[in-house]
Amino acid sequence: MDMSVVKRIPLYVQILAGMGLGIAVGLLALGNGLQEFVIDWIKPFGTIFMKLLKLIAMPLVLASLITGIVSLKDITRLSRMGGKTLLIYITTTVIAISLGLSVVNVIRPGEFLSQATREQLKEQYATGLHEKLSKASETIKNAGPLQFLEDMVPENIVLAASDTRMMLQVIFFAVMLGIALILIPAAKSQPLIHFFDALNEAILKMVDIIMLFAPVGVMALIAGVMVDVAGNNPASVWQVLYSLLMYSITVMIGLLLMLVFVYPSLIWMFAKRFSPLRFYRAISPAQLMAFSTSSSAAALPVTIERVEEHLGVSKEVSGFVLPLGATINMDGTSLYQAVATVFIAQAYGIDLNFSQQLTIIFTATLASIGSAAVPGAGLVMLIIVLNSVGLDPTGIALVMAPDRLLDMMRTTVNVTSDCAVATMIASSENGRIKMDNEIAMN
Repeated sequence: MDMSVVKRIPLYVQILAGMGLGIAVGLLALGNGLQEFVIDWIKPFGTIFMKLLKLIAMPLVLASLITGIVSLKDITRLSRMGGKTLLIYITTTVIAISLGLSVVNVIRPGEFLSQATREQLKEQYATGLHEKLSKASETIKNAGPLQFLEDMVPENIVLAASDTRMMLQVIFFAVMLGIALILIPAAKSQPLIHFFDALNEAILKMVDIIMLFAPVGVMALIAGVMVDVAGNNPASVWQVLYSLLMYSITVMIGLLLMLVFVYPSLIWMFAKRFSPLRFYRAISPAQLMAFSTSSSAAALPVTIERVEEHLGVSKEVSGFVLPLGATINMDGTSLYQAVATVFIAQAYGIDLNFSQQLTIIFTATLASIGSAAVPGAGLVMLIIVLNSVGLDPTGIALVMAPDRLLDMMRTTVNVTSDCAVATMIASSENGRIKMDNEIAMN
């Protein structure tokens, strides 16, 4: 096939084609007993694709955040933009959690779960769960109220940069280094600034190379997910997912409301030069990448590229707002935690009062700050939220079956929120914004 033809196909179409092919391969494997073939010969390509994205995530965050900060050239502007960014991120998180609580209290999905299904799920997902819970509970028990602040400060930047779960520590280091480069004489700072600027450009070019393999990687990821969920009994996955259908629908409704009403409204109010349709058209490849990888960090390179090149947000804004958002802005994850907590309580016949649901808002907001931008991080943070309202953390077993699909959807919302906030900040900071005819040329 002529590669020029492939290049003319929009990235989101290629990714959608990969997702469709992955679903077809997964269904074919489940129907013909070819699960082992998928695990041995197809899933590894998805794993390789994920590794490539994670490989560039950390240096991209470091380089883009430093170059974004030094481009401000003014500590006053940095503090102003940083304050606005944090305020908007916290506001959207609180909105998401409140919306999730409203939806779950109206639909009450826990009342649709039978006792037999509850026992089945507990037994199916009990392996290794108690050990994870005991470790997490011990950590939570020994942590003070300011533990999240302690966790932000790295002891060793090399160690922090080696683990995507420590992204917040890398951001802390990047912010400090960026501020220091602004404060020291230009003659001293310029060589290091040029280095990080070149590193940022090189990493973005690596993104272009890696995205050539996106359709294959996404296909392998989707096929692997379907086989993993089904296990050795394909029929069981459909039975369990059907039992939890109302829970999944509840989460999906909350996430859809964020996408359809909340973010377009915020963009319309605070970035009037953007139309919601133009906004979603521009970021759709980043949304699809977030959906297929379930990782805000893995989708970050594509997110930065789409926001800068297709929404026209300046590098100084995107380089500061987006890496920060990939770590502390988890609207979709926070909404899911609220719904899952109330669902588990309903499934056990427990009614959470108003003060307990306020506790969920507060705890889930704080938990989202330290949540790793990697697949499955939401389940770990859910333990903290469950403990905050006195629920048995083993109730996580009730929501693990559909979690992979919901993880994909809530990550899509997380990335959409990052893009929306970057758009609003760029508008408020008078960042360069392209007109529609410029977008059409890209």
